[in-house]
This record gives sequence, structure tokens and C-alpha cells, in this order.
Amino acid sequence: MSDSWATFGADLHLDMSGPRLRAGLMTALRDAVRSGRLAPGARLPSSRSLAADLGIARNTVADAYAELVAEGWLTARQGSGTRVAPRPAARTAPPAPAPTRGRPERERPAHSLMPGRPDVASFPRAAWLKAARRALTAVPDDAFGYGDPRGRPELRTALADYLARARGVHATPERILICSGFVHGLSLVGRTLARRGVRRAAVESYGLDIHWNLLAQAGLALSPLPFDAAGTRPEAPGALHGAGAVLMTPAHQFPLGVPLSPTGRAAAVDWARRTGGLVLEDDYDGEFRYDRQPVGALQGLDPDRVVYFGTASKSLAPGLRLAWMVLPEPVVGEVLATSGGEARLTGVTDQLTLAEFLTSGAYDRHVRAMRLRYRRRRDDLVDRVRREAPHVRVSGIAAGLHAVLELPPGGEASALRAAAWHGLQVEGLGRYRHPDALPGGPEGLVVGYGTPSDSSWNGTLDVLCHVLRATG
Repeated sequence: MSDSWATFGADLHLDMSGPRLRAGLMTALRDAVRSGRLAPGARLPSSRSLAADLGIARNTVADAYAELVAEGWLTARQGSGTRVAPRPAARTAPPAPAPTRGRPERERPAHSLMPGRPDVASFPRAAWLKAARRALTAVPDDAFGYGDPRGRPELRTALADYLARARGVHATPERILICSGFVHGLSLVGRTLARRGVRRAAVESYGLDIHWNLLAQAGLALSPLPFDAAGTRPEAPGALHGAGAVLMTPAHQFPLGVPLSPTGRAAAVDWARRTGGLVLEDDYDGEFRYDRQPVGALQGLDPDRVVYFGTASKSLAPGLRLAWMVLPEPVVGEVLATSGGEARLTGVTDQLTLAEFLTSGAYDRHVRAMRLRYRRRRDDLVDRVRREAPHVRVSGIAAGLHAVLELPPGGEASALRAAAWHGLQVEGLGRYRHPDALPGGPEGLVVGYGTPSDSSWNGTLDVLCHVLRATG
């Protein structure tokens, strides 16, 4: 189905309990079968998983399943779970048109493995609300004025402490600027670089075009860095020639999934010291390393030559629009001058809440819980791919919210066509390749395992493995 199972709960929790809740769930399931959102043979989540997603008793789901089985809407067999029953085609229906080439017509994909997206269903609502109440109770009245354009001092102080112990970032509250997302922060820095007279920036050969476009819109020419199987190569001869800045994801390259090598880290910092350039470090998911302690931020090697970007979009939710920059001291005033009133785009209440969330330890607890959750997801993905599509290799380190499934030459296009046909939303590596990058890059799928809900996870993996087997 196209939506999370949790969307069924939106209308079921309004003054409903017991039999009325069960009846509402049964109606929603019948409608999903009638509309085709649940196709014949589709496997439903276990009663335990669906109950957890909807926030209701497991017995209510089990009773609803049992009645729908009795009515003929579902089938239940030991070992194969609960599935949508086969339904005969209506005799009055016109014959289906012949299949056409390309992507089938669908209102939306039935499954999503889009990268860069956290499990928003796991947002800690109760803990966030508790932190908001504490923060708003204690804050002085003048906090709701225009305030410091760098952001609330409570949040900048909390971030300075957290980033130092969790990511090895050297920061003081005075050097932190709160912004409404990484894109906003990068836009400010890009325009500041242009005002400084920088004309060229180096970027990784694989990344997000929205980030490249922001730098280009600021007036900077872009040069993709060399790369090989070990990742980005800023140490390669001439790689940074003529650049005044370099944008990188050192802890976990997006999307290839490898960290910047020690040689590359040293080369980037040495170049910045020697030329006066700036390293722009996007630490988008540095907290999520599963096989060992996360590698420290590059900024710790030279806080005066590295602009550090962090965000709550992956650890909490992108909808919060909360991110931060740790700036070299001379750059703080320049970025504020560039921003004008833009630096106040992030709401005070969310800043105060995040500050309380950090200082109370709730943020650390949430990150630890999500680290375990995502690690299980990644382990599950690796195991299923190894068993059902042994010709596909899962590459990159055990970290973050995505994995790369390497495919043989020509396999990426074939896999994307099959995924579209089966209603699976996923991206290929080619989507993230800079147009001026050197030829000879790998082919594969970038699989975001944080996106599906628990109840849809197994079904989504089933579809993915079916697509991968078709490329073998």
C-alpha cells in the first residue's frame, strides 16, 4: 500500500473504543482492498506490528483480522501470515489495456526506500512535549522578542557541549549560528564566500544537486573531486587547485557510504591552512555508526579552517527545520552580515525545546534508541540481499540511514525500471553523480532503510529482493 499503516489510525481514534474501533479498522481494510491499495496476495503486518503502529490493543487487530478472514477478504495460513484473499475479476469490467513500456500509471509508489529520510514515526513526541513544557515554563519573557540573530543562547550553549563530547567539535556558543536546515546554512556560507571573492569551490563527485546548485547560484564555479573505491580523493594532484572552498561529507560520504580516509582528511586541512581556503563539513548523520565509535568531525583538526554543519533532520525529524553551523571566529560576522534578517527564520520555541532536550539527556537516549533500530534494519537488509540476491554487493560502512547495493554494468537502469513497475520508490547512484565527474563510476541502488514503517518493512524488502533477482 502507498501510505503508512499508521494513516489508518487518523480517523479511528476519535471517540472510538472496543467494538467501534474494531469496526472502523475493518472498514479501512475493506476499503483498501476495494481501491487496490492492498492487492490480492499482499501480506499484511502481524497483529502485533499493526497494533503498535496504530497505538491500539493487539486483540483489536487480531479480532478484525479474524472477522475479515471469515468474510473472505483475507486468508490466514500458518507460516505465510495474513494476506489479502484472491478476488475474481468483475465480469462487467472492460478488458485491461495492453501493458505499455515505461513506468506504470500509479497515484504514488506503494513502497518507499528513498534515502536521506529518517523514521519519522519514531519521533519522540512525549519526550519532546515534556521538554517543551519545561523549557517554556523556565524561559524569561524577553526570549520571545527578536533576540540574537545567531539563535537562542540556551541552544547554542547546549550544542557547544554536546558537539564537543559526541563529535569532537571545538565550539563556543559565540561561534554557533542556528539556521533553518542545512540548505539554508549552505546558502548563507556560499554567498559569504562569493562576497569574500572566492570564485571556485570543489565538491564531491557524488552528492546532492541541490547543494551544488546553491553554490553555483552564489556565483561559484564547481570542480568535482577525484574518487576511487576508497572514496573521495582531495589529496590527488591538482584536486583542489584554484578552489577557495571544498564541500565534503567526511564521516559518511553521501551516497557512496565510505568515510574520508586519514590521508584525505589531513590533505584537506593542510590545503586550507596553506591557501586560506575553507572546508565545508556536512556532518549529516555522523552520530549513526553501528560497527564502532563514530569517527570524530574533521572540524576538530582545525576549527579556524573548517565550517561545521549539523542538523536535527536525520536524528529527529526534517520537519523541525533545525540546523546549526560552527563557524571560524573571523567568519561569524561575515555570515551574519550576509544573512541580514534570515538568521531569525527558526522559531524560538523549537530552539528552546531542543536545548532542553539536549541538556536533559533525552536527545542522547533517543539517538541511542534509533541507532539500535537502524542497525537492525541495516542488518536485516544485508542478510536478505545476501540470501536472495547473492550477485548484489552491499557496499559502504555500517552507518547512517542508507546503503548502496552495487549492481553489474547495466543493472542500475534495469533495476530502476523493475522498481517502478512494482511500485518501489528508490534511487540509483547515477542520480547523485556530478555531470562533470570523471567517467567509470559504479552502478547501484541507494536504499534508504529508515523510511518504511515497521509494519511495511518486510513487504518492502520482499519487493526489493524481487527487483534485485530480476537483475541477476
